[in-house]
Amino acid sequence: MAASPTPGGGGIGAILAAGDRDYLVRNSGEQVKISGIEGDTVALYFSASWCPPCRRFTPKLIEAYKELTSLGKSFEVVFVSGDQDEEAFNAYFAKMPWLAVPFSDSEGRKNLDERFEVNGIPHLVFLDAKTGEVLTDEGVEFVSEYGIEAYPFTTERINELKEQEKAAKDNQTIHSVLGTANRAYVISNTGKEVPIVDLEGKYVGICFVVNGYPLVEEFTSVLAKIYAKLKEVGEKFEVVAVSLDSDEESFNTSFSSMPWLAIPQGDKMCQKLVSYFELSDLPTLVLIGPDGKTLSSNIAGIIDEHGLDAWEGFPFSAEKLEILAEKAKAKAASQTLESLLVTGDLDFVIGKDGAKVPVAELVGKTVLLYFSAKWCGPCRAFLPTLVDVYNKIKEKNSDFEIVFISSDKDQSSFDDFFSGMPWLAIPLEDERKADLKKRFKIRGIPSLVAIGPDGKTVNTDAKTSLAVHGADAFPFTDERIEELEKKIDEMAKGWPEKLKHELHEHELVLVRRRRPYGCDGCEEMGNSWSYNCAECDFDLHTKCALGEEKKGEEVKGQEDAAAPAGYVCEGDVCRKA
Repeated sequence: MAASPTPGGGGIGAILAAGDRDYLVRNSGEQVKISGIEGDTVALYFSASWCPPCRRFTPKLIEAYKELTSLGKSFEVVFVSGDQDEEAFNAYFAKMPWLAVPFSDSEGRKNLDERFEVNGIPHLVFLDAKTGEVLTDEGVEFVSEYGIEAYPFTTERINELKEQEKAAKDNQTIHSVLGTANRAYVISNTGKEVPIVDLEGKYVGICFVVNGYPLVEEFTSVLAKIYAKLKEVGEKFEVVAVSLDSDEESFNTSFSSMPWLAIPQGDKMCQKLVSYFELSDLPTLVLIGPDGKTLSSNIAGIIDEHGLDAWEGFPFSAEKLEILAEKAKAKAASQTLESLLVTGDLDFVIGKDGAKVPVAELVGKTVLLYFSAKWCGPCRAFLPTLVDVYNKIKEKNSDFEIVFISSDKDQSSFDDFFSGMPWLAIPLEDERKADLKKRFKIRGIPSLVAIGPDGKTVNTDAKTSLAVHGADAFPFTDERIEELEKKIDEMAKGWPEKLKHELHEHELVLVRRRRPYGCDGCEEMGNSWSYNCAECDFDLHTKCALGEEKKGEEVKGQEDAAAPAGYVCEGDVCRKA
């Protein structure tokens, strides 16, 4: 943002003083007169020890502060705490080399929050100390992206840096992307320094990684196989990891299993590349061409879609991708149950007590692939419904089965969850799971994919079909679902289009529901039809609105549960974040 007058006017003294207090404090307890602050630029740092993003950003700000003061720059920081008690404030402030508004002055801290419209933390506001003019309130972004190069943190300086970035991209080389003035090498996982010049003339994938993040770990395991295959066939391809880990131990843990190179952990170039390539998602694999120019800002989606087969699309030109797409279509057309569930010697699924059941025994049946996990609240809530439907279908159709594909993290959780399922499963530590998730682009759980008797995919969202139609949805084909939808439309013809109900002040309108919804009357899940107030996002089951049971209206509600890293649970699904 452009420099603007500080709300309320006045210099830094008028901003920081409150009542009889004309001082700030150091973490030693020393009081420092506000009038004695030395610095043409003063940053107000709104932060708190309980805030994880604050704890991640504070070390970056400390590093920038120490560098600027060591260079003699006229700069100061003032901590404005959002902690709930003085003990937490003292423990957090003890790590900071700058000043703070006394924790005891809660009114002063509150006034600063309101004055600078602090709606989230960490929040960093840079001020001109003499005039109190706001130089920018985007300090967190500027320090994260540019470090001390952003000094004195004016809009003009940031625009200048952006112009330099643009020029750098126009004249990009592999050296400008990976190297610095003091470092002309990358490293192997044994610590060997590999000159960047060795990468000239090669295709280079810039892979952003972070230890312990499931989506990145799944991606890099597939990328490692593609990397090995491309090396095997003699392609000039290399990968360089860019670590987002905050400590060397985490970096070493993840990098030790990677067969490629990396920028040294903690190197400032890692954070610069986050900004340079406008990183917004993980996993991300940027592809650099032999001339050092960027060919693609992210080819992770291609690898995610095609798995190991993606190597055949290298170097991922339009022509190669078209060939890859045609192969994928041909593969889908020739799909059989064995091609989905058999890999080498892995030609079985398991029943209770680990008993092996040959995949061949499932051929000719309608098979639901059930992607789920114990840690997922919506999955646990959906399981009783699925068990009930399974039993009802099996009573009339022996040519039906479900195969559980778990996203659990340990054998104990898998065993406990699987014990409540009357069907089969793929073992927890089985390589086929990752391939199936990629093939069917599973982004959230619970998910159900229906495979027909001929081995072809008939429904990639069988969960919705089952939730709406129950056991009647079998065999989950488009034709069967269309038939059921017509019946539901007929069912509603005798119901009033609008009505008033004592549970809601506005008129309710009968609407068709293609997905399950929550009833605000009985607080259970519903489907097919609801009486709805669009203005208030209010819904009633038809049975609740009309005071009578209506067919196909009962689906039990979901419970919330904490999801592991990389997932977020919302409503009736846990998705990859």
